[in-house]
Amino acid sequence: QVQLVESGGGSVQAGGSLRLSCAASGYTYSRHCMAWFRQAPGKEREGVAFIDSYGGANYADSVRGRFTASRDNAKNTLYLQMNSLKPEDTAMYYCAADFAGSWCYVPATQPNEYDYWGSGTQVAVSS
Repeated sequence: QVQLVESGGGSVQAGGSLRLSCAASGYTYSRHCMAWFRQAPGKEREGVAFIDSYGGANYADSVRGRFTASRDNAKNTLYLQMNSLKPEDTAMYYCAADFAGSWCYVPATQPNEYDYWGSGTQVAVSS
């Protein structure tokens, strides 16, 4: 069965960095778009980064220039390098897989377009 397992979250001070990982299994990872979403307490889930089968990525305006998403199709792993972290980046971070077709070229950006989700990893940024 499809499994997505995030890791790498933690507590950092503002200006610091973290690298999140998402290990995928149970499907042909390289064929599908992936994404990182986050959800802070009392807020809706929001998209952070969206990546196609070939590694091309798009970003939310709030993180562009600070976060970098990448994927290693040989290792079935998705990454999110987060630099210059801000307190407003504090949230639970989730990876997600979109199973709409094979060899994804244009990543979806809405949570309801993603079919599988990990359980999340917590990121806390203090000022």
